[in-house]
Amino acid sequence: MLYSKTVMEHFKNPRNVGVIDDADGVGEVGNPLCGDMMTIYLKIDNDKIDDIKFQTFGCGSAIAVSSMLTELAMGKNVEEAKKITNKDVAAALEGLPKNKLHCSNLGADALHMAIQDYEDKKAGITRPEPRREEGKHGHSQGEACLCPYCDAKIKEHATFCKACQSELDEEH
Repeated sequence: MLYSKTVMEHFKNPRNVGVIDDADGVGEVGNPLCGDMMTIYLKIDNDKIDDIKFQTFGCGSAIAVSSMLTELAMGKNVEEAKKITNKDVAAALEGLPKNKLHCSNLGADALHMAIQDYEDKKAGITRPEPRREEGKHGHSQGEACLCPYCDAKIKEHATFCKACQSELDEEH
């Protein structure tokens, strides 16, 4: 598994690590059972991302994704930041190994959740905290199993993902 120089640089020297205590928006994604958890904190001034921080528990790719994502979003207005995609993050990192592309999904999802949280607060909308009822594979009861590498739907008890051609570490 080869990583680009950019991925390695952001892994070894991540930018914008930390917490914003009085954040205007917070987005958290991931699954502690799979090993990747990502939280994005936003401080927004005049509809522009004035500060952005992250806390990530996960592999080197997840940390690099978080770091790059914060650099891509910093200084953008909210509408521009909403357009940042997982492909944008992976491209800015000069690619990720196929089995690590799911990390870029986490980054974009966390950013979009933080923006949604900001917009909800601004509109006076209070959403309940999601209740996590973990199944044996780390997803909620009744949800489809997803490949941990590419997020494609896979069959219960699968050991191989046809979508990304990855062997699964454990039966899913």
